Amino acid sequence: MPTDPPPTDPSAPGFVAIERAGYRYEAGGPAVVDGVDWAIPRGEIHCLLGRSGCGKTTLLKLAAGLLLPSEGAIRIAGEALRGPSPRAGFVFQAPTLLDWLSALDNVLLPVSLKRRPTAAERAAARDLLARVGLADLAERRPRELSGGQRSRVAVARALIGAPDLLLLDEPFAALDALTREELQDDLLRLCALHGTTALFVTHDIGEAVYLGDRVAVMAGGRLTQARRIALPRPRPPALRYTPVFAAACRALREAMDGEAGPASRRPAA
Repeated sequence: MPTDPPPTDPSAPGFVAIERAGYRYEAGGPAVVDGVDWAIPRGEIHCLLGRSGCGKTTLLKLAAGLLLPSEGAIRIAGEALRGPSPRAGFVFQAPTLLDWLSALDNVLLPVSLKRRPTAAERAAARDLLARVGLADLAERRPRELSGGQRSRVAVARALIGAPDLLLLDEPFAALDALTREELQDDLLRLCALHGTTALFVTHDIGEAVYLGDRVAVMAGGRLTQARRIALPRPRPPALRYTPVFAAACRALREAMDGEAGPASRRPAA
């Protein structure tokens, strides 16, 4: 599988540009994110892979504008983030649905926080639920849905505003293997349909390979490896059982184990 280093030129082309970004919880404290450069072209899905505590969720929050970098900058379409971006949708590790709202109203929540949803927006929310297989469950409350169904509602909610960028923080981690694979396929289909750019955080190597156009390995707050995933799109479910898929997973595992090159042996911050 081809290997390329993380971009070092802050002007590298990308709809999303992370430019020497760093983050510290306290001034003078250790860097949780340490000088990260990364560029995501429009319409691509990039995955951020790493062990727990490596800084990947913090980097995702920086990309969302939920945190502001201590150093460097995050740009979307050339504009530096100064706060949460209206162009981005965020899917958290837990679905975080409101128990007293129906699935449909949970999808519409980002709109309802600003104003009363229009008929067209309610129709769009129903269409999104249909696209994730929940057309008949729009009026159910979260307690009446399975874990996988709640995750589908969360993905639909993130897409209701037609965001240019979708940011996902291990949203399928707590689900069983079959449901997780189904949701990966749903996500790929929706991103392809809308031309959505996505940054997906995971600690699951197979998930990163199946979803990503490019995968970065993170350790100690730094990107230590970046690999282009040379697999065709669309990606059929059977791809997971092919030798080329297994080889891509093995190469990333070696990168995580620090065996894929000198960059992976740089000291952590």
